[in-house]
Amino acid sequence: MDTRDPRATGPGQETSPRQDPGLGKDPDLRRELDATVRARAELGDEYDSALADSFLERVERRIDDAVDRRVRRQLAERQLADARAARRPGTADTWAERYGFALITLVLAVPLSAIAGGMAGLSGLVVAWLGIIGVNAAQSVRLNRESPAGHDRPGPGD
Repeated sequence: MDTRDPRATGPGQETSPRQDPGLGKDPDLRRELDATVRARAELGDEYDSALADSFLERVERRIDDAVDRRVRRQLAERQLADARAARRPGTADTWAERYGFALITLVLAVPLSAIAGGMAGLSGLVVAWLGIIGVNAAQSVRLNRESPAGHDRPGPGD
């Protein structure tokens, strides 16, 4: 049995699972390879293909298990991301959601202006309208933050 590494530079250097960086990551696989090599030495050349097939089946099973774990993990991550996205508040797409708040504040601005103007004069009226404008600006910023990028906003008459 010739176990010399064809990549080796000196005579008598043998291939060992400990020299292979891929096998060093899985000690169980290294033990199985060592057992397969020992069994080949004991059984002889006539069992080469059976031993190789047996070892390759075990390696294939390990690869399948690793792929299954990765796929399950990715599916779980995607389901988690989808669930989180579903819990986010929806965007304001209808006309009423976009402009209803502004119309309500304008309707309420009439009595608010009368009260503020009657009690505090022009300065009360200015403060009341600055408050109305501030509330509407805050609502507009909130709606624009929730809208997806590139979302076409409905125009007049839509």
